[in-house]
Amino acid sequence: MALNIKPLADRVLVEPAEAEEKTASGIIIPDTAKEKPQRGKIVAVGNGKKDEPLTVQAGDQVLYGKYAGTEITVEGKEYLIMREADIFAIV
Repeated sequence: MALNIKPLADRVLVEPAEAEEKTASGIIIPDTAKEKPQRGKIVAVGNGKKDEPLTVQAGDQVLYGKYAGTEITVEGKEYLIMREADIFAIV
C-alpha cells in the first residue's frame, strides 16, 4: 500500500524501527522504560533544495537524532517527518 504523502524540499518521511523488546542479555524491557528508536527506513523523500539535491532515497536505512523530526500518524501507523540534515548516517 503506497502512502499519498510527498515531503517538500529537503524533508524525508521515515518509518521508525520498532523499540527493543529485550536487552542483549535477555531481560525484557517494560513499555515505560523503552527508548525511542534512533533508526528507521525512509519511505518518501522531497525534491531537495534548488542548489542541494538529496543524498538519501526511499528504502534507505538511516540513523537520526533522538529528538529529530515531527511525529505524524497516517492510517494508524506512526511516522517521522524530518529534514535531511537531521539524518546522521545511512546504514
